[in-house]
Parts: sequence; C-alpha cells; structure tokens
Amino acid sequence: EGGVTKKFPEGKMTSIYEASVAYQKAKTPLIVLAGREYGSGSSRDWAAKGTMMLGVKAVIAETYERIHRSNLVGMGVLPLEFQPGQTRESLGLTGHEEYAMEGFSALKPRTIVKVRVKDAAGREKAFDAIARVDTPEEISYFLHGGILPYVLRQML
Repeated sequence: EGGVTKKFPEGKMTSIYEASVAYQKAKTPLIVLAGREYGSGSSRDWAAKGTMMLGVKAVIAETYERIHRSNLVGMGVLPLEFQPGQTRESLGLTGHEEYAMEGFSALKPRTIVKVRVKDAAGREKAFDAIARVDTPEEISYFLHGGILPYVLRQML
C-alpha cells in the first residue's frame, strides 16, 4: 500500500517502480493477484499502460471492469479470471509464490489456463483460470503483444 512492495527473493521493501526495474532487468515477468471488479475507477487505458510498463504479463482477478479488461488485452497483458467461487484467499495465495502458466498453445476465447504455483517451501499446487481474451480479434492483439504492435505489423 502506498506505492511500496516487497522485492523477492530478498524480501526487501522498495518502491513499486524500483522493484519493477529490477524484475525487468532480471527478465522476471510479473503477475497481479486481484479481487472483484479489477480496474474499476481506473483512468482506463492509462491504467493498462502503466500495468504493462511495470512488466506485468498477466492479471488474475475474480472479475474485471469491462473496458479495463479489454484495455489490458490491448496492452498485451493477459487477463485471467479465477473459476467461479474461487478467490486468491480460497486458494491460499499470498503473492509470495512463483507462478507458471500453461495452455496458450491453442488460445481461443475464454480458454482454460493451468496456473501452477510454488511457495517458498517448495510446495506446489495448481488451479485452472479462464483466459478473458473474449474474441478472435483480442486473441490477435494479445498474440502480437498488444494492439499497437498488431497494427504496426499489419502496416509492414
């Protein structure tokens, strides 16, 4: 809260920006764990741009504000949704774990993605999430890394 976060693996408190720079330098992709109506009250496309610029590759939320979900796809960030009835709390997720995702080889609207989680003690668990890439056009945008790279490649 307040623009700070814990940088792993050392556990040092630092600014979100400084942690982002360190993770990007180490080529560590980031995810966001979120609750309901993720993106509500945001400044729309700027919120999605900021997320992408911080190095976030995916957001796993209970639900999304409709336009923000679409803007995330447009920035090349994958919006994933917990299965109905699941939350980060019910799954015991703290955000201190390592995450890996599978199931992108045949991405279709609302594909189920397997999320594998490993905690600091090495314990592993997995859950299914719904890829909220809802249309064939959004899949094209996402696979190109966002709408701008998609348009530029079309022009070339």
